[in-house]
Amino acid sequence: MSDQLPPFDAVLLLSFGGPEGPDDVVPFLENVTRGRGIPRERLEEVGRHYFLFGGVSPINGQCRELLAALRAELEAHGPRLPLYWGNRNWHPLLADTVRQMADDGVRRAVAIATSAYSSYSACRQYLDDIERARAAVGERAPRIEKLPPFWNHPGFIETMAANTRAAFARLRTAPERTRLVFTAHSIPSAMAATCDYEAELREASALVAERAAPPGCGWDLVYQSRSGPPQQPWLEPDICDHLRALRAAGAEGVVVAPIGFVADHMEVKYDLDTQAREVAGALGLAMERALAVGSAPAFVAGLRELIACHVEGRRPPALGTRGPRPFPCRPGCCAYAPQRPPAR
Repeated sequence: MSDQLPPFDAVLLLSFGGPEGPDDVVPFLENVTRGRGIPRERLEEVGRHYFLFGGVSPINGQCRELLAALRAELEAHGPRLPLYWGNRNWHPLLADTVRQMADDGVRRAVAIATSAYSSYSACRQYLDDIERARAAVGERAPRIEKLPPFWNHPGFIETMAANTRAAFARLRTAPERTRLVFTAHSIPSAMAATCDYEAELREASALVAERAAPPGCGWDLVYQSRSGPPQQPWLEPDICDHLRALRAAGAEGVVVAPIGFVADHMEVKYDLDTQAREVAGALGLAMERALAVGSAPAFVAGLRELIACHVEGRRPPALGTRGPRPFPCRPGCCAYAPQRPPAR
């Protein structure tokens, strides 16, 4: 029997998932937090965030926009492969999607996640999700090869830089009185110690800043959306604490760029557009927020290029000094054992 792999015959978009109505919110949050020991009060607080937006997360709608744009890009420039979509925490759930792929006769797919960085939750957990979904489907399940993180691909960096320049154009404060603040989802310090998340974020921020920040404007990298127990160390500083420190130091304006996110989903809409903006307003600090890359044409073209490079066995382009992440990941890469609540 030949050991030769079958040709690629599908593309799979992996994402986090989100509720699409009030009745979905609690079941969705139960999926997200199952086994992690998230304090009940934090869970209830996050649920209120969703209800402020009618119980609907923006992420699924944005995934549909990205799917439509990527499908058109693949059709126009190749590889012309069918495109599927599966989520970790809400419908369409990944196991259901993999079952549909098997029913459709898919044998080998290239997968790309709506997450640009390395870490357990941003990359390794998607690999685990794929293996669980394939095991649930059984022997018919297709082989699925997840692309490595793409945080330094030109399509991501150049789109984020363009969005950041647009935010600066809306701000009227002098550059020397303005700060560019990049934000990313905070993760436990123990998780950060097992991966390159911080280093990748810092270089991505530097690449965007050199393309977007006006002369005389410095930049910082901060974190947001912490969800762990108070006694567990997470990456800091928090965005709201940092805004207070900037104002105390004499800053008059700030551009906030969500460098750690691909879409303007709930963590962006609430934690930045609602919570951080309220803090900035109370401080008298002018604030503009750069859009995430979303389904911008240059970003979508970059995703297509990443897919094509993998299918054709080519090395993808990368900006900065770190180069593209290797495929496959080394064994144990980004491994992390989430903190569990004590037995009772």
